[in-house]
Amino acid sequence: MSATTEMAGRRIGRRRLFLVLCALYLAQAIPSYLIVAAIPPIMRGAGVSRTEISNLSLLFLPLVLKFLWAPLVDRLRPFARAQRAGWVMITQTGTVLCILALLLVAPTDVYAILAVGFVISLLVSTQDIATDGYAAKYLPPEDRGIGNAIQGGSIAVGVLVGGTLGLVLYHHFGWAVMLLTVAAISLLPLGAAFLMQEAPPGPLAAAPRPTLRAFLKRREARDILWIALLYRASEGLVKALEGPYLVDAGVPLPWIGYISGLSAATAGMAGSAVAAVMVRRKGLSFTLSALGGARTLCFLLFALHAAGVLTGFVPLFGAAGFQTLIRYMEIVALYSLFMAVTSSDQPGTDFTVLACAQLIVYMAGSLASGRIADAMGYPAVFGLATAISAVAVGGTLLLLKRAKAA
Repeated sequence: MSATTEMAGRRIGRRRLFLVLCALYLAQAIPSYLIVAAIPPIMRGAGVSRTEISNLSLLFLPLVLKFLWAPLVDRLRPFARAQRAGWVMITQTGTVLCILALLLVAPTDVYAILAVGFVISLLVSTQDIATDGYAAKYLPPEDRGIGNAIQGGSIAVGVLVGGTLGLVLYHHFGWAVMLLTVAAISLLPLGAAFLMQEAPPGPLAAAPRPTLRAFLKRREARDILWIALLYRASEGLVKALEGPYLVDAGVPLPWIGYISGLSAATAGMAGSAVAAVMVRRKGLSFTLSALGGARTLCFLLFALHAAGVLTGFVPLFGAAGFQTLIRYMEIVALYSLFMAVTSSDQPGTDFTVLACAQLIVYMAGSLASGRIADAMGYPAVFGLATAISAVAVGGTLLLLKRAKAA
C-alpha cells in the first residue's frame, strides 16, 4: 500500500468507512434480490412457465464475467476527482432507472424483464468491482474481516428488502407500488458515494495499467487463485439440490421457504459477525479449516440421510440451516484473504478475478449436480461433495502455507 493510500485511509476514518461500505453493499443487494428472489415467484403466480422463468439464470453471467472489464473500472475515472465514487454514482443511478423502467412492462413479459434485468446485472456487477476495489484499498488488514462481515450483513438485509418486502408489497398493493418503493429505497444508498474519500489522482500516464496479466504474474496471487477455485468446489453440488431433496424427502413447502428465507437472513447477519471475530482472533488458516471441516460434516449428513442411514427431518434441518450459516461465514474469511493479496495499483481487478473464480466453480458444481443425481442418485452427489470438501480443506491449508512462504 502506497503512502498516499495510507494517508487517504487515515482521513476516511474507521466508522465512516464502515458506514460507506454498508450503504454500498446494500445498494447492490436490494435490486439483485428484487430480480432473483421476488420477481420469479411473481411471474410464476402470473402464469409464466417454469421453463421461461429459468431463463433468468442468464442474469448471473455478468457476475461471472465481470473480471473482463474490471481493469477498466480500476483505471478510468468517470469524474475528475472521483474514481470509484464516480462509478457508484453512474451505476446506482442507472439501476434505479432500470427498476422504474419495469413499470412499463407486465410481470408476464418475460423477455422485457430479462432485458431490463440483464442491464441491472451489468450495472450491479460494475458497481461491485468499484466497491470491492474501494474496500480492498482502504480497509486496514485488521478490519478486513469486519468489512466483509458488513458485506454479508448487507446481503442479508437485501434479501429482506428486495426479496421479502418486495413480495409483501406486491401481494398487498401490486406491481407498481412494489417497484416504486424499491426504487425509492435504492436511492438512499446513493448518498454513500458523496461520503467516499479517495487518494488524489496522480498523472494517468504514470499510473501502472491494470491488467489481468499483472495479477497472474504474482506467485502469491496465483496461489490464492487456486484456493478460490478449490475451496468452494463442493458447494454448488449440494446447494443446487438442497431444495429439491427436501421436497423429495417430504418436507412441506412452507417449511422449506422458512429454512431458505428467514434462516438465510438471520444466518447472514449472525454468521458474518462471528466470522469477522474468528478471522481477527484466530487468523485465516484456522477459520477456513474450521469452517471447511464443519461444511464437510453437513454434506456427510446429507449423504447419510439420502442413503437411508439417518432418518427424520431433524438431521436435514440441522444440516441445511448450519450449512447456510457456514456459507456466510466462509465468504467473510475468503474475501478477507482475497483483499490481503490485492495490490494497491489495481485492487478492483485483483479482487474481482478471485471473486469470479470462486463463483465460476460454484456454478459449475450447480450445473453438474442435477445430472449426477439423475444418473446415480442423491447419495452419490452428496457423497462426492463430501469428498471434494474434505480434499479442498487440506489443499487450501497447503496453498496458504506456500503463499506465506513465497
